Amino acid sequence: MSEKYKIREKDHAYFLTMTIVGWIDLFTRPNHKLLIVNALKYCQQNKGLELYAYCIMPSHLHLIAKAVGEDTLSEIIRDFKKYTSKRIIEQIYEYPESRRDWIIDYFKQAAEKIKRNKNYKVWQDGNHPEDIFSSKFFYEKLDYIHENPVKELIVEHPEDYLFSSARNYSDLDSYLDIVIESRRLISYK
Repeated sequence: MSEKYKIREKDHAYFLTMTIVGWIDLFTRPNHKLLIVNALKYCQQNKGLELYAYCIMPSHLHLIAKAVGEDTLSEIIRDFKKYTSKRIIEQIYEYPESRRDWIIDYFKQAAEKIKRNKNYKVWQDGNHPEDIFSSKFFYEKLDYIHENPVKELIVEHPEDYLFSSARNYSDLDSYLDIVIESRRLISYK
């Protein structure tokens, strides 16, 4: 992993991208998207995750977040990925999934390439953190996150996508509560 992309500052917000191995479009099913929402809520309520923006895309997840509790952002994301990996595998077996065998085989093959004793690998390593170092950079990343579903032709307008903080910024009902950007978020270098 590049030295450039590491979470170094505990009190800084970061733009993060977490991707499913092979860019598999796993988050097309409501149960998987709601699993991610509920896991993020848990991290907010119990682990000190503060969210400023999010978007659950078919194969990946974008966040602008920071840690405000005892756990570091790296620890929160590690635990989030570990928990959601297990639950995603369970859901693939529990719920109807036409691609079940193919997805499970892919996750098994991905796990064979790593040294840790794991049966499945769901998330790619890393989360490509980028330190939010200015208001301008924050808004660039915020626009990028919110425009993602529009660029992918999922919705016409960012606020139409149910699994995005664009709804929060448009004062619409949303699955997750977030902290609307304020100057206290921005960490200047």
